[in-house]
Amino acid sequence: MSGKGYGFATRSVHVGNEIDRHSGAIRSPITMANSYALPYDPSELNWSSAEGSIYTRNGGANQRQLQEKLASLEGGEDCVVLASGMAAISGTFFTFLKAGDHVVFGDNTYIGAYRLLNELLPQKYGVETTMVDSSDLEALKAAMRPNTRLVHIETPGNPTLKITDIRAVVKIAHGAGALISLDNTFASPFLTRPPELGVDLTIESLTKYVNGHGDAMGGAVIGKKALIDRIRADAMVNQGGTISPFNAWLISRGAATFPLRMRQHCDSALKMAEFLVRQPSVRFVAYPGLESHPGHSIAKSQMGGGFGGVLSFGLHADHDAHNRFVSNLKLIISAVSLGHDESLIAFLGEDDERMHLFPKEFKGGFFRMSVGIEDAEDVIDDVRQALERTGLPTDGPR
Repeated sequence: MSGKGYGFATRSVHVGNEIDRHSGAIRSPITMANSYALPYDPSELNWSSAEGSIYTRNGGANQRQLQEKLASLEGGEDCVVLASGMAAISGTFFTFLKAGDHVVFGDNTYIGAYRLLNELLPQKYGVETTMVDSSDLEALKAAMRPNTRLVHIETPGNPTLKITDIRAVVKIAHGAGALISLDNTFASPFLTRPPELGVDLTIESLTKYVNGHGDAMGGAVIGKKALIDRIRADAMVNQGGTISPFNAWLISRGAATFPLRMRQHCDSALKMAEFLVRQPSVRFVAYPGLESHPGHSIAKSQMGGGFGGVLSFGLHADHDAHNRFVSNLKLIISAVSLGHDESLIAFLGEDDERMHLFPKEFKGGFFRMSVGIEDAEDVIDDVRQALERTGLPTDGPR
């Protein structure tokens, strides 16, 4: 099914799914094979080709079905699915950068991308990089050089929820002859479709919202076919960053309910943010759905239908009280990741290695919270009772 003419939710269910011609099953089965039957004369095959089915490192049936679905949902020409979000990020950098090239990247990028761009690529491979506040367009313009090959941004940023104007950055990058890559994980294609805004390479950690069940890892890059074919050859076939058939199948299964889950994530996260800003014990709340957020108007213009399910906040409390608050939670789980069906929280202490890059309100330690798809009232009540058990004031009973 091409998906053309159908809505987002319909495409989430149907694109990439096929009736199995052997069994008649209406769900595409898991094809757990690493090798496929060769033609009569295989000597003419290109053993590194990702076309057809030769070897699962070169691409398998479940991967191709997921790629078709994601390209449709993201609004891109083509997609390559890899083993994790970091495989998608590192594969993009590996494919398009070489020694002597220059990259401009935002100071709110995911920690793995930050380490690659701030440390590993410059130290090991001679790639020059400049880190800027991507919401400061003049600073971004000033950082561009004749050898700038790539601008990499993330919006909303992890974990500060900083918002970057995608259209404006695309204009700057393309005006300087550079590609732009964008980590869209916090927004997901449900809220933002960067290819439609001019972004060359959109990166998704499928582990998060698209899968949605906390049980599979995967990453994707979406863009024009000519660019995606290069990543498919370099990062998938030659580097071996291939997703497993089982994980591709699990993520395809999760994607069917993706739009339904995102509506609940967004609705509940906004209610949680509005609750937190009323609490006398809460020092700050960072969530782009709040009108007080400095990036609210830009987020509203490029995130259709909500503002995501992640927020950050801090307490008027010392280090130990932050940890006691988490230990007093009954429903919300202390764990990394986001976009799961259950709500998750992680305390990031005062000594986080990127703390010097964060806004000043973050510097006293803070929580990153991923609001799940439970009843919003239950999650809010859990936070309220944990604050009270920690000895911190609230605005009173619900």
